[in-house]
Amino acid sequence: MNGVVEIFVGLLLAVAVLALLARKLHIPYPIFFVLGGLLLGWIPGLPKVRLDPELVFLFFLPPLLFPAALFTSWRDFRANLRPISLLAIGLVLFTTVAVAYLAHHFMHLPLAVGFVLGAIISPPDAIAATAIAERLKLPRRIVTILEGESLVNDATALVVYRFAVIAVATGSFSLATAGGQFVLISLGGILLGLVTGWLVEQFHRRVEDAPIEITVSLLTPFVAYLAAERLQVSGVLAVVTTGLYLGRRIPEIISSQTRLRGGPVWEMVEFILNGFVFIVIGLQLPAVLHGLSDHAIPIHDLIWYALLISLAVVIIRILWVFPATYLPRLIFKKVCRHDPYPSWRHVTIVAWTGMRGVVSLAAALALKDDFPNRDLVLFLTYVVILATLVVQGLSLPLLIRWLGIKDDGSFEKEERAARLQANQAALQRLGEISETEPAKADALQRLRIEYEDHIRQLASTEPELANAPLRIFSTEYERLSRAALEEERRTIVKLRNKDVISDEVLRRIQRDVDLAEARLAQHQ
Repeated sequence: MNGVVEIFVGLLLAVAVLALLARKLHIPYPIFFVLGGLLLGWIPGLPKVRLDPELVFLFFLPPLLFPAALFTSWRDFRANLRPISLLAIGLVLFTTVAVAYLAHHFMHLPLAVGFVLGAIISPPDAIAATAIAERLKLPRRIVTILEGESLVNDATALVVYRFAVIAVATGSFSLATAGGQFVLISLGGILLGLVTGWLVEQFHRRVEDAPIEITVSLLTPFVAYLAAERLQVSGVLAVVTTGLYLGRRIPEIISSQTRLRGGPVWEMVEFILNGFVFIVIGLQLPAVLHGLSDHAIPIHDLIWYALLISLAVVIIRILWVFPATYLPRLIFKKVCRHDPYPSWRHVTIVAWTGMRGVVSLAAALALKDDFPNRDLVLFLTYVVILATLVVQGLSLPLLIRWLGIKDDGSFEKEERAARLQANQAALQRLGEISETEPAKADALQRLRIEYEDHIRQLASTEPELANAPLRIFSTEYERLSRAALEEERRTIVKLRNKDVISDEVLRRIQRDVDLAEARLAQHQ
């Protein structure tokens, strides 16, 4: 037990240290976590950490997919459903088939084993795609497509993986049967996700207690995933569907207190689990190489196989993305009318962003010890994860700068317009209240001044205001407010130090001051 505790504490410390270094070096943290795990794995005397695939599928995957789906815009997801589907379903199947035949032809693997390898390494990683794409401030549509793809492609890959493993075990495969079961498993996962989301929605509508609601929200992805697995439908699609369903409804059904408290909880869960996942990926290299030590495969063959498969997954994605983007617009004029040709620069970014991650490694580790060529499949999977994460992840910022791609600002424009409309509606409501409650004129006047300040900034056509970071308050108001709040803090700390007030009173007042400061300088 002590060894487990030491490993857990050590991993937490590694997450904190590596995240701090990644921030200072401006490197996306998934890449830095993997590199840090690689270095830690070779330090003599450190306990070995083995990645349990069941732990990944049951403990890590649901709580990492759920918030990604929860905070995905259903409007944007639906608007980009065609490119997302082409990537999450079409590209996964295309990659699986292409890798299978390449492995069969060049490495002489049985074709069924090649399909298993293809299914394992076909889905880009949801965590890596989201972390890297958002950090680089890409145009919103690119981020939506990459995030949407990574939410759904795991389901496609894992279903194909299941059929491919069965084909290896039984020696037979029926495309018609597999296709029918694929549809049933996918639709079953979506249906179960809708049911789970509806049930959770009913709970939130009837309960208004932040700690209880946050606890239920943490349990929701596990409930959706486990129920789906028991019913033998797609657990990934069940979790994603539940998240998309609740993400659309949560703004109306939970209280502000729950939102304020729940956000930091989910932020910490995601941060710690992400760190654990990518560091543990790096720590697996010694075990992967040890598994190959008993095999008589020459080292030059291993290097050739690794280069072949790593290059293949990158090139296959490029070969798929460009035709899948432009051919439908050439063939179907209706598609082009509703969605004009995108810039080739944007398509290039989507084609290059295909980092693999923990789901691929967990699927490879889940293969039984007697699976044909298991150690080679695991080695190739690991190499593909490292190559795509490190090479593509590190080169992506350079490629973006070279192509001159910048955020188009559509998100900020939409936010500014929505804030303006909301503030105008609030100001109009204050006018209605002043007619029915004239005795509250002083309070109403103070509120009017604040809202008029908001509206002046939001509606401004002056370049220095219109193009400035979006703020709720003017710069001068913010500066004066911060000075006043800081004086409040110093005063209550002095009172506590003189034993005039207790620590509990200090914390209660300090929380109100912190909330007031959090309202200042709201900008992207």
